Amino acid sequence: MSSDDDMPLARANGHLSADKISKAEDRAMDIDSDVELKPAPLSIRHGPVVGDDSPLANGHGKRKSRSSTSNVNYHESDGDDGRSTKRQRKAVVDDSDSDVPIKNKTRLPPAADETAVAEDSDDDVPLNRKLVNKRKSIDKAAEKEAKAIRSAESKAKKPTPKKAVKEESDDDQPLSGVKSRKRTVNGTNGKAKSNGVKKEDSDSDTPMRKKVKTATPKAKAKAKTEQTTSGKKAPVKKAKKEQSEDPADAEDDEDDEEFRWWDQAKSDDSIKWQTLEHNGVLFPPEYEPLPKNVKLVYDGTPVNLHIEAEEVAGFFGAMLNSTHNVENPVFQKNFFNDFKDVLKRTGGAKDQQGNKVDIKEFSKLDFQRIFEYYHGKSEARKARSKDEKAAEKAEKDKMEAPFMYCKWDGRKEKVGNFRVEPPGLFRGRGEHPKTGKVKLRVAPEQITINIGKDAQVPRPPEGHKWKAVQNDNKATWLAMWQENINGAYKYVMLGAQSTVKGQADLKKFEKARELKKHIAKIRKDYERDLKAESMADRQRATAVYLIDRFALRAGNEKDAENEAETVGCCSLKFEHVTLREPNTVIFDFLGKDSIRYYDEVTVDRQVFKNLRVFKKSPKKEGDDIFDRLTTSQLNKHLSSYMPGLTAKVFRTYNASFTMQKLLNEIKDEDRTMAEKIKLYNDCNREVAILCNHKRTVGASHETQMGKLADRIKGLKYQVWRNKQMMLDIDPKLKKKKGADFFELDPDLDEAWILEHLNFLVEEQRTKIQKKFEKDNQKLQEAGEKIMPDKELKERLKDADELAKKLKKENKSKKVEAEGRAPTVEKIEANLKKIDERIRTLELQALDRDGNKEVALATSKINYIDPRLTVIFSNKFNVPIEKLFQKSIREKFHWAIKSIGEDDSWQF
Repeated sequence: MSSDDDMPLARANGHLSADKISKAEDRAMDIDSDVELKPAPLSIRHGPVVGDDSPLANGHGKRKSRSSTSNVNYHESDGDDGRSTKRQRKAVVDDSDSDVPIKNKTRLPPAADETAVAEDSDDDVPLNRKLVNKRKSIDKAAEKEAKAIRSAESKAKKPTPKKAVKEESDDDQPLSGVKSRKRTVNGTNGKAKSNGVKKEDSDSDTPMRKKVKTATPKAKAKAKTEQTTSGKKAPVKKAKKEQSEDPADAEDDEDDEEFRWWDQAKSDDSIKWQTLEHNGVLFPPEYEPLPKNVKLVYDGTPVNLHIEAEEVAGFFGAMLNSTHNVENPVFQKNFFNDFKDVLKRTGGAKDQQGNKVDIKEFSKLDFQRIFEYYHGKSEARKARSKDEKAAEKAEKDKMEAPFMYCKWDGRKEKVGNFRVEPPGLFRGRGEHPKTGKVKLRVAPEQITINIGKDAQVPRPPEGHKWKAVQNDNKATWLAMWQENINGAYKYVMLGAQSTVKGQADLKKFEKARELKKHIAKIRKDYERDLKAESMADRQRATAVYLIDRFALRAGNEKDAENEAETVGCCSLKFEHVTLREPNTVIFDFLGKDSIRYYDEVTVDRQVFKNLRVFKKSPKKEGDDIFDRLTTSQLNKHLSSYMPGLTAKVFRTYNASFTMQKLLNEIKDEDRTMAEKIKLYNDCNREVAILCNHKRTVGASHETQMGKLADRIKGLKYQVWRNKQMMLDIDPKLKKKKGADFFELDPDLDEAWILEHLNFLVEEQRTKIQKKFEKDNQKLQEAGEKIMPDKELKERLKDADELAKKLKKENKSKKVEAEGRAPTVEKIEANLKKIDERIRTLELQALDRDGNKEVALATSKINYIDPRLTVIFSNKFNVPIEKLFQKSIREKFHWAIKSIGEDDSWQF
């Protein structure tokens, strides 16, 4: 470990832990407690600490108890209709531990044992205990597998006697079989090949992908010419057509052959491309001045502003309805300071007579006229006709088309963020100290272009020039500039589905697979060092324990003045950790993206003792807990086990390895598609819980569950109607099947039925109206006379007839048989279909309710190896579209293609 001199200055200013821990001090941390020792490790709560009589160590007082959010019953709901915002939808993909915003500190999810995994089980074992036992069995499996891998590698390092090789070659096995067996024994043989490609070191004898059986002769010839030996980069294939100056003008899809980069020999990582062509970046539109009658008002006086100052005033005025921002004092202060700077630079504000107006107080500014103008424009955009929207979209697509793709080594690759961010007000995440500052418009003179040496440099806007043009083929970005808020560099990169991004993802998951070999030794070492005499070693071991067992991020040091004060494991402070005897640790801090991380976990007793030592007096609030450890020191220690190993790799390894074990436990039985999908989600959910990927219950959850419940009830009502039709055909069935068979489901009370009948009638009216409008549109497009409103009124009589019919049925509780030549057999077949739909929806409801507090997407997109999902898809005949949405299928295209139809690959 590094000396104290290597500690950050901020840490040196606080109270520093002793260099050594004596045995007497270690024993002193043992506090006798009658409280039962809880199982460890496990995250048992993701909500407020419940007040009880358990002692809290280090003087922390008890928090008030707060009842957890109750489980939502999908049979009942009276919630208002709600929709998730764009930020909420984005948060699903974000790599975050929790979706709890810091300002909403009281709204927290319930305990894991109150929600977690929904199981149809009569087992009385608490969920906490189940997860502990499952985690222990998974850890044991990991240790056993690590030992087996290392043992096999150890044997492989021993030289094989020539005689043994000779005997093997004389065997009746074909030559290819001999080569294959030799490659298994000596996994480091650089000459060994699979499908004609140099084989890389692997963690498993299972091939990375199934041999491509459907490859065309043309594709095989292409692959053969592109393969290389000795790790050299394959030559770039020349384009079949003369390349256009516009890289967006790609060849026809029929001429494009898929580039299977995952089949290629590993090349030099430092060289990213040989040729690169692109059209630069797309700038936001120029500012459109406000109408002359729309002014900023100061102290009751409308003022004239320079166009630059007017634009900045418009930034604030346009977002008056975002009270979360505009009513934030920090947001107001930062905006006003920047606004005054712009006023000073542009000549200030003047009244209608040209007299100077000195703007000194923010409270006297009135942005209402500006807000009303922009709000009106927004409403007008929403009210546009379908044709207007389509025309505008077509124009937008045409403008963006040249920037959407580039030519990377002659291949068409999609560019990710080719748009330069427009100017506006910086919002930041959480309580960012710079929220409200003005994001300036980015000029071409700030942008550096990275492009191939022989490629045509994109033209900057008229009258401008680029800051610089470079030809760095070791970089993967296409353009770069520095923003003015935090001085951060922004890069234009390839899209998520590109070769470069795919290679990075594959490398990440392969690194996690490599950790399998070392995990047993790492855990053995840190468990030993939990009792080390050296404070630095003990802190390091405790940090690795928390990172491995509870998926804490390592944490980097922040500039408190310029960044939100977010922390991770190594940067935890005294106030972020509360201890409750005998082995409960409560974390409460701002995590990644300023999202509040609050969790109550049970740990091994030695870890609990160590944290007491690290918080020992005279330490107080503001002092670091791990004051003899930094993230760089931690990662340097981890890299001694395996090159490139960092704290982040543990999250990927734990999620993927756990998912593999859970999927292996699923038996191949006859199940419906909905049941298979729920099984997969159950596994994903357990991974998310064990890896601590949690979130708050969304505001729209109850509404969504209510809608599902209504759909299920609606189908149950259809079941009742169909059964009444059976009685209409054959009244004797009541005696034959029993009166109970024809009874109304108890979930359907009279109030709900009346509401449902009204819904069915209104639904019919809406359908008739839409059909009428569509028919008229077709007539208009054909140049024929459209139908008058009289025709619509005539059609709507069908809805009136339906209303009368349903009212009569509900009153008499009798239903006339419908359809052509209805029979009991036909109705029974229909009932069977409705029952299947009810079962599918009930599974969806159970699945959705189980997912309400678990961030499934976080695990599935960022931490679970996508090849595991593909294997599940193949093994259980579940279309991959049911498990991965389109954008994720594009992102993990390499995983889908590399596995093919194989179902034997293992993480």
